[in-house]
Amino acid sequence: MEKLKERIVNLSARVEEDLHKAVSALLNRDSNLAQQVIDMDAKIDAMEVDIEEECLKNLALHQPVAKDLRFLVSVLKINSDIERIGDLSVNIAETALDLNLKRKIEPPFDLRRMVDLVKGMLEKSLDALLKESVDLAKEVLAEDEEVDEIHKNAYPIVTKHILDYPEAAESYIRMLSVSRYLERVADYATNIAEDVIYMVKGNIVRHTSNASENRS
Repeated sequence: MEKLKERIVNLSARVEEDLHKAVSALLNRDSNLAQQVIDMDAKIDAMEVDIEEECLKNLALHQPVAKDLRFLVSVLKINSDIERIGDLSVNIAETALDLNLKRKIEPPFDLRRMVDLVKGMLEKSLDALLKESVDLAKEVLAEDEEVDEIHKNAYPIVTKHILDYPEAAESYIRMLSVSRYLERVADYATNIAEDVIYMVKGNIVRHTSNASENRS
């Protein structure tokens, strides 16, 4: 179990670093940094497969129960979510490369606030996993709504900018894609936080009708 936890923590650190690089490449128009994220993707995929195989081996050989079983089930799900965050980081990096070939535009919505929120949510969700902290996991759940709101508000703002500046329409559409990628990262960070709560307390809080009550 400790070996498996070490592996998922290592994968988490790699993916978190790649997300930081991807958004930095976007905001600072750094094509070299963006390419580093793209080049790392195959290694992250391989790490994800190794962890999945180790989980399945543990399930088959040791037939764990109670908390050990919850740990393995949670790691299987978290492992998949972390790999998907890695894919989204690659999407952001590829968008950065594309935008760097065009005239610079300023993000029409609060992209920097969104980046800060999403990076913080991912960091907290992974810290919650490392420390098995329900309190940290709950902090992540509480922040998801603000990210959703920024993403929702980005649509009419970007639409107006496309109408006002049609020559930059493609760039604005790409910026809107970044908002969607970040919103998805926030969703996966929320999934990880929910799985941490399940792992520690045995409570399933996903898809509940009264989220605040069930997350308490």
